[in-house]
Amino acid sequence: MSEKKKEICTVVSQESIGTDIYSMWLQTEKIAAEAKPGQFVSLYTNDPSKLLPRPISLCEIDKEKGRIHLVYRVTGAGTGTAEFSRLKAGDTVSAIGPLGNGFPLEKAEGKSVFLMGGGIGVPPILELAKAMKCEKKQILAGYRDCHTFLKEEFEAAGTLYISTEDGSVGTKGNVMDAIRENDLKADMIFACGPTPMLRAIKNYAEANGIECYISLEERMACGIGACLACVCKSREKDAHSNVNNKRICKDGPVFLSTEVEI
Repeated sequence: MSEKKKEICTVVSQESIGTDIYSMWLQTEKIAAEAKPGQFVSLYTNDPSKLLPRPISLCEIDKEKGRIHLVYRVTGAGTGTAEFSRLKAGDTVSAIGPLGNGFPLEKAEGKSVFLMGGGIGVPPILELAKAMKCEKKQILAGYRDCHTFLKEEFEAAGTLYISTEDGSVGTKGNVMDAIRENDLKADMIFACGPTPMLRAIKNYAEANGIECYISLEERMACGIGACLACVCKSREKDAHSNVNNKRICKDGPVFLSTEVEI
């Protein structure tokens, strides 16, 4: 893989689509041309006190127009994501990407698949759903409340099942509750979301002998695998550090569930 260099991207559009949730399209031909579902970009702020970039997963990739779609949550006033949320069409932002390893789409051909996202792990599932060629595509999206962002886009990409923590839409509870309530079955699972959700999915997959790929969410520093700030425990030793760790930014963020301990 060639060394990634910082790109100057132009904001095409930006809007608020939920509580602290923002949707931003960026013009960046080079990143869009190389990007795959499950990868991410690292965005840099203009604040000199914030040296490290912020990793944001790719929600959609428009190779024809040379654009990428980012859907992210603002994590607090004064943060990098708060700065990004103030960008308007025509503004520019520096980015490096695409980074990390994406989902292995080819493994799903001819199979019945669960595509599962929770919280801010919902957006990366959209490009995956659009790109995946499989026998049966069942999308399970978990939200906090009635702000079911990207709902229409998911409905166009497959059969959608929604769960909400407050029960305002779909199944009350989480994505695992939606599986049980709708008596759903699958041959494979692809998932992205918070660690407790992924742990439950990993346990369910292994108990039922289902091949499962999970995209781990983790705070990152460098984003390119050099600093070892975003490691998880692994079954095998990492060739880079010679310990039982995997670097989420470099070796992941997508892993076969049996490869890692969460």
